[in-house]
Amino acid sequence: MSPPLVVAFALAGTVDIDLSSEPLGKDKDGKDVYLKEIWPSLEEISLAMQAAFKPEVYRDLYSDFAEQNPKWNEIPSSTGEVYEWNSESTYIQEPPFFAGISMEPGHIVEIKGARPLGIFGDSVTTDHISPAGAIRKTGPAGKFLLENGVAAVDFNSYGSRRGNDRVMTRGTFANVRIKNLMVPGIEGGYTLYFGEKEVHAPDKEIKAKEGKPTFIYDACMAYKADGIPLIILAGQEYGTGSSRDWAAKGTSLLGVKVVVAQSFERIHRSNLVGVGVLPLQFPDGVTAQTLGLDGTEVFDVLRLSNDITPRQNVTLHIRRKGGSIVDQTVKLRIDTPIEIDYYRHGGILPFVLRQLLTQTAN
Repeated sequence: MSPPLVVAFALAGTVDIDLSSEPLGKDKDGKDVYLKEIWPSLEEISLAMQAAFKPEVYRDLYSDFAEQNPKWNEIPSSTGEVYEWNSESTYIQEPPFFAGISMEPGHIVEIKGARPLGIFGDSVTTDHISPAGAIRKTGPAGKFLLENGVAAVDFNSYGSRRGNDRVMTRGTFANVRIKNLMVPGIEGGYTLYFGEKEVHAPDKEIKAKEGKPTFIYDACMAYKADGIPLIILAGQEYGTGSSRDWAAKGTSLLGVKVVVAQSFERIHRSNLVGVGVLPLQFPDGVTAQTLGLDGTEVFDVLRLSNDITPRQNVTLHIRRKGGSIVDQTVKLRIDTPIEIDYYRHGGILPFVLRQLLTQTAN
């Protein structure tokens, strides 16, 4: 709602009003006053702007900004044409999204041997995926900060440290209320690891017949070291809530290549494609539960190539621990041709950078 309309409704004292036909109130003589009578014309707005925006005021305020603000000059800063990153900062670090980028985009290929990182239910929000609140000292992000000399009292919040991918990646899926059905009966950022490496024990007792209970972040790093892609399985409205960019960026940096859900929140689905994570959708009536998935499976995504088309069907090839195989048809939730380009480039940022470099070279 525009600020003038906010003022108009405030004058009316209610939002249950049709401002096009009902009066805002009455004047001193008891006559009805309508919005159209007090709404400023474009000419009135232009005159007000001319009176407010005087060049001499800007010249006076900004002609010698540094000399007028000595406190500003006392703030330590780097100099030069390129920002000098402070490797010791726990608040801001150089983003890793362009690390190792080449001029040529990659190819869209089938995903083989993916391990499940989490099986989630309905209405997993972006705050579940990437919390903005307090950082617990026993989790991966808290341990990282303690190891880097930050006292627990100075942790601040995930939201305040969103410029540091080291913290935000460790905080992905670390919400204390998120429920991973691979470790039923417990809340928090935990999973089961089925690889050969040793992983950190969680800060809670987790009983599991198979796999090694650990933090989601630690499992991801162990899988990533072995080049094993990861998959997320979820229910309805995956990624609902605010359009938090770190919910997608953190997912990608953990090594998740695929998210299969019953349905997606619109913006989060788009954000996943924008960071190179493949969104797939179960057909109606099919869920991780109806398929009997428990996290011990290994997944392939078949029928992927440079020739894919928006919203086509692909195959989720599921290999169970006992040896049986299920081929489940799922819908590719890359919804537009330009999103195919984003995905092939590994995300929208590499796509845009390559476009700019190509234009500069030409």
